[in-house]
Amino acid sequence: MASEEPLVAVTCTAPVNIAVIKYWGKRDEKLILPINSSLSVTLHQDQLKTTTTAVISKDFTEDQIWLNGQKEDVGQPRIQACLREIRRLAQKQRSADDKDPLPLSLSYKVHIASVNNFPTAAGLASSAAGYACLVYALAQVYGVESDLSEVARQGSGSACRSLYGGFVEWQMGQRADGKDSIARQVAPELHWPELRVLILVVNAEKKSTGSTVGMQTSVETSPLLKFRAEAVVPARMAEMTRCVKERDFQGFGQLTMKDSNQFHAVCLDTYPPISYLNDISRRIIHLVTCFNSHHGQTKVAYTFDAGPNAVIFTLDDTVAEFVAAVRHSFPPESNGDKFLKGLPVTPALLSDKLKAALGMDPSPGGIKYIIATQVGPGPQILDDPHAHLLGPDGRPKPAA
Repeated sequence: MASEEPLVAVTCTAPVNIAVIKYWGKRDEKLILPINSSLSVTLHQDQLKTTTTAVISKDFTEDQIWLNGQKEDVGQPRIQACLREIRRLAQKQRSADDKDPLPLSLSYKVHIASVNNFPTAAGLASSAAGYACLVYALAQVYGVESDLSEVARQGSGSACRSLYGGFVEWQMGQRADGKDSIARQVAPELHWPELRVLILVVNAEKKSTGSTVGMQTSVETSPLLKFRAEAVVPARMAEMTRCVKERDFQGFGQLTMKDSNQFHAVCLDTYPPISYLNDISRRIIHLVTCFNSHHGQTKVAYTFDAGPNAVIFTLDDTVAEFVAAVRHSFPPESNGDKFLKGLPVTPALLSDKLKAALGMDPSPGGIKYIIATQVGPGPQILDDPHAHLLGPDGRPKPAA
């Protein structure tokens, strides 16, 4: 892609991923190497995505970045790590496969603009999608063709998992230089077509304890975290991989909930304790437990990342009834028509038996809205030049 053209522009999109075996804790802060492996599900970009445009030009005098329309500090260490690594790989690739002198475009400065179509930093894995998209776009614009998961990992650990669709494993690796700490696909996005994902947005505000600080404190103070990483996660990774490959929802759902519970137990075992769940989160856990008990099997499963929003996994034949149970337990306050976003869901009536089984007083407005989605592909390149977020002058286009 990189050439002597005066201006090269690429626009990409990248997905959010939700870990079902959680990553929490680093063995190397600088290289972002985890203390345990993790496994995630990539969500569909029709509902949740980051879009990033990268433009290089001989006329740019400095690197610049805009996030959601606001100019940000491009000198931020993690952004710099990604830029440096992509430029190094571009140079290495050119020196290896070219007799010609290195193209001038490798020294061009870059302008980057990125937007999320979902709340940033609200526990919806925005940094994973953001850094995956940044690295993917930079690789296209500088003509890098190697595996990018090691680069994306240096922006945000979980970003390496957003470089693939479907079900993805981030291998913790053993090496001190992190060369073996990479992501790989466990199963493609069409492997389990019945699987559905519901995001119950409790709070779209920025969280009080960021993941980076939270993890660091857990590593320093939680004996449970050490036990989890060494004695629990390896067997869970193997079991979760089996559940995915065999499309075993009972096993998948139960293990997803157990691992979420243990992650939040680690947060409470951290000193001072960290609490990402709130009362509504706990009521959602209760709702899921009652719903499954009523059916006598695991029909829905919850997982919570570093925030109060719940991610629910279920199969397509259960979505309508569970959404009705959520509406019953958390009646929408004023946005009844905007309460459900994403994939269409057929309205369903709850049986009196199920209503009785849920056994909780309604919490009006407890859930702001639901996003219904499914498993999706990895990053995509947008060919339409109108999709570019930066104009020919390399500055953000005015909002339409």
